[in-house]
Amino acid sequence: MLEVRHLQSLVALAETGNLTRAGQRVSLSQSALSHQVRTLEEHYGVELFERKTSPLKWTRAGERLLVLAYDVQRQIADAERDLARLEQGVAGTLRIAVECHSCFDWLMPAMDLLREGWPDVEMDIVSGFHADPVGLLDENRADLVIVSSAKRRKGIEHHPLFEYDMPALLAHDHPLLRKPHLTARDFERETLITYPIPDNRMDLFRQVLEPAGIEPKERRTTELTVAILQLVKSKRGIAALPRWAVQQYLDRDYVAERPIGTHGLRASLHAATTREGASQAYMKEFIETVRRTAEKQFPGIRLL
Repeated sequence: MLEVRHLQSLVALAETGNLTRAGQRVSLSQSALSHQVRTLEEHYGVELFERKTSPLKWTRAGERLLVLAYDVQRQIADAERDLARLEQGVAGTLRIAVECHSCFDWLMPAMDLLREGWPDVEMDIVSGFHADPVGLLDENRADLVIVSSAKRRKGIEHHPLFEYDMPALLAHDHPLLRKPHLTARDFERETLITYPIPDNRMDLFRQVLEPAGIEPKERRTTELTVAILQLVKSKRGIAALPRWAVQQYLDRDYVAERPIGTHGLRASLHAATTREGASQAYMKEFIETVRRTAEKQFPGIRLL
């Protein structure tokens, strides 16, 4: 009765906390996943978790199957890694270029996890600003690039990572807090504080301001997230940053937030590699590790 797919579903439930997100992870509808769980419960005559709890509260029987699920998952990953080493070897290079300034919060933990399974893969961060980061792949100066848009390019493969929320950040007494959400026109009379990157790499401009023909009154840039937040708090302007980069400051009520647009501004990240690089086992494992690490570390992230 018990199959690997069942164990994968249990792990997804444990790590996402609800049926909807777990179903998305294992490519099942919520009803299909519910049916799978009920079938297991009926077969073994036990309940796996308590209904209508958030996050899910597991029974002793559910916890026992979770232990099995994680053990099997780890053994399968180890076996697949060993098979890949036998075929491709154990060594390689993984030079990573990052387009976004705030990616290191989830990138560094993912790199640490990959080193545990692939200790002979040399990993490095390609530093500095790059006008054409994907071009680093063509020039053999990087092996993987984290980008915010997946534009078609000959010989390049894009691997979807995840989608996330990007709220507007304001001082606590800012007049715009009277509004339930901000529109493009609200930025027209404001000083916008951003990282020092081109407008075409910022989702606020690509999705909101440019389509509306809006340009902020003034612009100010800094490379540090904490510096942007300090400027916002001191009423020097407003900003829009990934939620994962600022959640700890929002939890401490350091600055205030509002959605951008009626449904909020959602942005996404992708990993770009060459076609040859995409075939490397450690590259595949790293991309999946990035996805899982970000999802586990930051609530609200949705895997693509």
